[in-house]
Amino acid sequence: MEQNLDVNIGISHDSRKEIAEGLARVLADSYTLYLKTHNYHWNVTGPMFNTLHTMFETQYTELATAVDEVAERIRSLGFPAPGSYKSYSKLTSIQEEEGTPPAKEMIKNLLSAHETVARTAREVFPAAEKGQDEATVDLLTQRIQTHEKTAWMLRSLLEA
Repeated sequence: MEQNLDVNIGISHDSRKEIAEGLARVLADSYTLYLKTHNYHWNVTGPMFNTLHTMFETQYTELATAVDEVAERIRSLGFPAPGSYKSYSKLTSIQEEEGTPPAKEMIKNLLSAHETVARTAREVFPAAEKGQDEATVDLLTQRIQTHEKTAWMLRSLLEA
């Protein structure tokens, strides 16, 4: 008995493809930010060590859950989720840096990266709305809220 395994969730193939491609960029940005945050957690030094070490751990733990949710949403739409450094490096908008910057630069870099993920997620929103993909709209809303709140917290650390 042959089964029809096509995705039939009420969203056209073209809309699902456009949304999945946008989510792949969100995934790449999120995973790149995860790696950056984890790196900073390991390598932060200075007078704010304990505060930043703990904060970065909270942030990378949240990002680990987020990348799974975004990847699973891409799969739910019927497309493969990118999962290699090579694919992420082509898709991400987040700059990587070599070496270990001072703590204040780490904060600035993470602030910029969280704002980047929020912008990328916001760019996918119109396709999700147009495709009447409420699940992706909800996911994007949650991601935008999280990244904007984290950016605010990081920005607060930089104020005199």
